[in-house]
Order: sequence, then structure tokens, then C-alpha cells
Amino acid sequence: MSFWLILIAYEAVWFVAVIGAGHGQWWPGVLGALAFAVWRLRASVHRRTECRLVATALLLGLILENLWVRAGLVVYATPWPWAESPAWLMSLWLAFALTIVPLFGYLHTRPLLAAVFGAFGGPLAYLGAARGWHAVLLPAPIWPSLLALALGWAVALPLLTTLARRWLQADVVRGAA
Repeated sequence: MSFWLILIAYEAVWFVAVIGAGHGQWWPGVLGALAFAVWRLRASVHRRTECRLVATALLLGLILENLWVRAGLVVYATPWPWAESPAWLMSLWLAFALTIVPLFGYLHTRPLLAAVFGAFGGPLAYLGAARGWHAVLLPAPIWPSLLALALGWAVALPLLTTLARRWLQADVVRGAA
């Protein structure tokens, strides 16, 4: 699968989820992410690693989103079934996990760069969802929310890319045996 095709498909899932949530609908993001997951996993040669990344990302997403919501730093539109981790948002964690192997290979051995990328990219995604489609509310003053998101994503992205590297290496060793 080409880099660009995966990137465009992921971005489409992001827009569908965020726009749907901004309009009070949780299901477009979930359906989009599930379709993306089926497509990605059918074509993946690293299915085991990618499924492990999905499970890890979902757990990490649940932890971070719960922390941010309970701290009053983030409020989500369309909070079904849980205010702390709505289905549409968790579908984005699922879809994002499926981009770690094909799109972020250059970060697999660069955890500091992954942390910087996460610290900037994560909050920008939330800010876009907040300002563009009102799927997220970042209470005023906005800087504590952006700082918390930056710190969370500065941990999440290097963790996921490092795990991807380790699990991909283990797959190679297992395949050679």
C-alpha cells in the first residue's frame, strides 16, 4: 500500500469522525475507522504487530482521554457511550495505531523526534477539531489543555513507535526461525 493512500485514508477517517461528532453523531467515525481497519489489516504483512499496536493505542487512549476529561482540560461533543472516551474518539486512536507501521517508520528508531512530533501534532489535531468543527472543547485559558495534550502525545507517539520497532524485529526473528 502506498504511503499517500494510507495517509489520505487516515485523514478521511479523522474528518469523518470529527465532523460527525461536531454534528452530534458518533457512528460515522466508528464506521470509517472500522472500514479503514479492515482495509489496512487485510493488506498488512505485519498484521500481528499492527493488532498489538491497536490494542496498546486503545488502552493508552482510554488512560489519557480519561485523565484529560476528568482534569477538566478537554470536553468532547457526542460523548457516547462515555464522556471520557467517546466511541468516535476511540475510533481515531484505533485508526492512528494502524498508521504507525506504514507512515511512521522513520520515527521507530528516533524516540526524541517522535516525542517532538507528538508534542506538536497531537495538540494541533485537537485544536483543529475544536476550532473547525466543535467536536472538542478546550476550556479557557487554552494553554493548560494544549500543554497536557502535548505532554500526553510526547509520551504516546514514542511509545507506539518504539513498540512497533520491537515487535517488527521480533516478527523478523520469528520468521527466520
